[in-house]
Amino acid sequence: MENKHQVHNLIILDESGSMEGIKNTIIQGFNELVQTIQGIEQQFPDQEHLISFVSFNGLGHKSIHFREPAVSLKQLDMTSYMPNASTPLFDAMGFAINKLKHSLQEQSAYNVLVTILTDGEENASKEFSGATIKQLVDELKLERWTFTYIGTDHDVEKIALTLSINNTLVFERNEEDIKRMFDREKVSREHYSRRIQSSEDTSSGYYTDSEDEKKDK
Repeated sequence: MENKHQVHNLIILDESGSMEGIKNTIIQGFNELVQTIQGIEQQFPDQEHLISFVSFNGLGHKSIHFREPAVSLKQLDMTSYMPNASTPLFDAMGFAINKLKHSLQEQSAYNVLVTILTDGEENASKEFSGATIKQLVDELKLERWTFTYIGTDHDVEKIALTLSINNTLVFERNEEDIKRMFDREKVSREHYSRRIQSSEDTSSGYYTDSEDEKKDK
């Protein structure tokens, strides 16, 4: 089937030194998330899911995958994810978002889901400011880009709002809550693809209909 609707999954993962204490659980959760995306592609055969994955710290950013088919993705392990140094969040976002944006200039039928996962506030960027990232996010939200911000150990909602991101998820720094966070993310991704299939608006409410919230009501 040639005319599949492309869904670009851009994942920006914090690899700063403070992530060391939860490294094993993050690796396990990320690998399960990749399997979820692969399963979603099978569940929605009219969609083609491509993954771009960037990790970042004060030593630089690593573009581990770029617009690669979900089925071909390699799992994270102790050698490919080694937390170290500081948290240049804005630089990582600017690099990854602009790279994907420029590569899609000649295309029209696609959606982009950006997932940022970090355990700390920006503290080391040199090329991009928060205001610049906010402007970029505001621009792309009008073009079928959905932004989500997952975090711990800082005021997640406050930081996300300064970047014009209104889809947020907070987790505690323990194995049980990190697992809950990834489970919530999986359910939301399935719902997101269902909304795309139904031609619904995907710009906000990414976590609204998750199973966790249904249980809380």
